[in-house]
This record gives sequence, C-alpha cells and structure tokens, in this order.
Amino acid sequence: MQRVLTPKLHLLSEPVVLKIIDEARDVLENVGVVVENEEALSLLADAGLPVDRKKHHVKIPGDAVDRALKTVPREIRLYNCSGDQELMLAGEHICFNPGSAALHLWDRGSGKPRKADSRDLYRFVRLVDALPNYAAQSTGLIPSDVPNSVADRYRLYFALLYGRKPIVTGTFALDGFEVMYRMLVAVRGSEQALREKPLAIFDCCPSPPLKWSELTCHDLMMCARTGVPAELVSMPLAGATAPVTLLGALVQLTAENLSGIVIHQLAGPGAPIIFGGSPAVFDMRTGTTPMGAIETMMMDAAYAQIGKYLGLPTHAYMALSDAKQPDAQAGFETGMGAVLAVLAGVNVISGPGMLDFESCQSLEKLVIDHEICGQALWLKRGIQARSEVFGEDLYGNIYEGDYFLTSPKTLEWFRDEFYFPSGVIDRKNLRDWEAEGAKTLWERAALQVEKILAEHECPPLPGEVAAELKKIMLHELRKVDVGAIPFEPEVK
Repeated sequence: MQRVLTPKLHLLSEPVVLKIIDEARDVLENVGVVVENEEALSLLADAGLPVDRKKHHVKIPGDAVDRALKTVPREIRLYNCSGDQELMLAGEHICFNPGSAALHLWDRGSGKPRKADSRDLYRFVRLVDALPNYAAQSTGLIPSDVPNSVADRYRLYFALLYGRKPIVTGTFALDGFEVMYRMLVAVRGSEQALREKPLAIFDCCPSPPLKWSELTCHDLMMCARTGVPAELVSMPLAGATAPVTLLGALVQLTAENLSGIVIHQLAGPGAPIIFGGSPAVFDMRTGTTPMGAIETMMMDAAYAQIGKYLGLPTHAYMALSDAKQPDAQAGFETGMGAVLAVLAGVNVISGPGMLDFESCQSLEKLVIDHEICGQALWLKRGIQARSEVFGEDLYGNIYEGDYFLTSPKTLEWFRDEFYFPSGVIDRKNLRDWEAEGAKTLWERAALQVEKILAEHECPPLPGEVAAELKKIMLHELRKVDVGAIPFEPEVK
C-alpha cells in the first residue's frame, strides 16, 4: 500500500526559488568572487573566465555555471568501512550525523564544558557507531592532547579505527587532505576502490562574503580529482557578513555554492559534490550567531529547497542547540531543527550532540538527540495505508469481546505503526517512574551512555589495515615532536 501523503516543507514558491538563483548568477557575473588559490585561478582562467590575478578575483558568467551544473552527479552513494552497506544521498533520503567540530565536551561530573582529549574522542566515536539513527560518523571533537596542525588527520584516524560508519570530516591545513586520503585508501584497499565506494565526505567552507581561501580551494580540487565527495558549507551571517534579509542571505549562499561547484567541476567534471551550508542570523543584542534560532532554521530549509530544485544532494547544520548545557532549551531547539530538516528533505543533517553555537559536544545529548532523530525520521515516513479499508477492525463484533488490543491486525501492524524509543524517553506512569528512582532525562541519558560503551563491540579492522593507519598517524605525529599516539585503549 502507498503512503497517504509524504510530509514536506516548502518555504519558497517556485518563482522565488528561480529569482534567488537568477540573482546569485547575476552576482557571480557582475560582482564575482575572491579566489586566493593560484591553481584555482589558473583553472578558471584556462576555462576562459575573466580573472584578475592581482586582486585574486574572478567573475563567473552564467554559461560557466550552466556547464558545471550539467556535470554534477544528482546522487551520491557512501559506503561503510567494509564496503557492504550503502548510504544514498539524493531525493528524500535522509542521513543524520553528529555536528563538527567541537573544541569542548560537556562534562557531566563538573556540569561544565571542558577541553576534549583522545579518550573523549574514542568514547564519542564508539557511541556514534552504536546508535543506528546516526547513519554516518563525524570527526566531531577536536582533541587538545595533540597539536592543532595534525588534529584533522588524528580525528579521522580514530573514526576509522574505532567506528565503521561512513564519515563526515574536513581538513584544517594544506597538507591535511593528502594524509587523510591515504588513510581512506588504506581502509578501502586502493584508490580505485575508494572512488567506486566513497567512505567519507569532506566539508569545504567558503569565507563569507564570496571568498574562497587557499585551503578550501585546494580541498575542493583534491576532492574532485580523487572522487571523494565534497560538501559545500556556506556560512552567510545575516546582518553581519551577509545581507540582513533572509532572502538576501540566501542569494549569497547560493552564489557561494554555485561558484564552488564551478571550481570543483573544472578540477574534476562529474565528481560528487553536495549543496550545503551553515548559515545563521546575527543576534544584534548579544553579538552571537544562534544556530537554534527559527530564522536560521528557515534559511536552512529554504536553501535545501534551492539545492533540490537544482537537482543536487543537500546538507545543513540542524538538530543542534545554542544552550550551554543539555536543558529544556537544548531539547526544543534540537527537536524543532530535526523535524524541520527532515520535512525539508535535507540529505545530510549535521548537528546532533552539539551545544553552544557548534563549539561543544555532549555524549549525553548525543543519546537524547538520537531519540529525537529517530522520531523525526519516523515522521518523514508519513502515514501509510495498511489495507483497502482503513478502519477494518471497526467492523468486528466489538461488543462481545472482539477488542483491538488482541486483534490479529494489531499484532500484525503495531510495530510498523508505532515508534518505540529507548528507555531514555520516559513513558511510564508516575508510580512506576518513582519506583525506578524518579530519574530525570539527563540521568537516564548518562546511564545509557555508559551502558552502550560497556556493551558495544565494533568489529576490528584487518590487522594490516590498522597497522597501516597507525604508521601513517605516527609519521604525522613525529613531525610535530609527538613520539606516540596519546591514547590507545586496551584490546579486549
């Protein structure tokens, strides 16, 4: 049977979507973008675009945008470390993954955020690996016990060694991509195998307004040439680094995405890329960038609609919170974001677990958000017809004991009709809740974290693969005078 209706959210009419795209194209043709990478400028010049090398500036005419859009794949398939589980990014397929990349971890012992270290990163990776509503892993914590210059590859090392899901990641330094690419090749077995079954997405972030740094251009081009999916993360800040109106900020985000697609497709026509971002509004009262603001979520849903109109996979930072601890604000901002994201059909939703404007992760919030994501995904399924007669059971002899609770139809369908969350979500009556200790959501989540970490077993990588990853990582650490990996858990 078919769904009665697939729920969708559209904030823009089609004429408005077309006007935003047209204005973005006009901005690229008449204002242009700053490109700080010489190799990218050469690519653009060789394609016949007007490049001003002294100003590191290029204007991108509409026909160059059209050519790039014609070669972009309309779907992306990701695979886990074993290569046997596929994750589709296209259409209405949804993938939640934790947000990246936090400097701090919420510490439940002290009730305050603190700097994360390698042990925290290990626990984070294993926890995400065990939670099925997160279809992908992320390099979501930046450990403080390794130098920043190698933190990007160190995060990926842990994600590959202690998790098995596809990974959303990114680089911090010009030499980062090549090292991280070697790690991915080591797991997959060969460059061709990695191209055929991508294991990771790399975030590539333009600098608002309308600028591409040397690092981001380098990563864009390397992704295109190796076939590693790139994820554009445009970050207009409405009222500060972008027009104050939401529609104006959407024009800027669209222009930044389209210019990134042009650079990317010139480097590797047909290479996979995702239309995405992490915009926000600027709170004029506090000088902050609230990711949990409804206007920010509205921009996210709107540009996802634009990306879908262009036929591209989409990404957004949603299902996160600006709260400083896992409290009621964290819950309602995360819940609103998750629901709006799935209704907008965002393919890659990054954010669960995050607090404090993307700067803090919480393992307990990850467990709570896993339940939020599960219910949001259930909503996306819509209401489905199970038989030609919807109220079939109403025609039984209900006055002589033919009750719904024991109906064959109830036994057949209740698991498909109802979403059953874990014990993190309390649905007991008051008496039973009190008898079991009257635990709060926060306390139940903390217990669930420890239970999962005590029980979850991640299948180990083949010995030779793990050894190659360690060899690569040790080589990078020794460059910065670190002689050993700071934390290696005992093998059971």
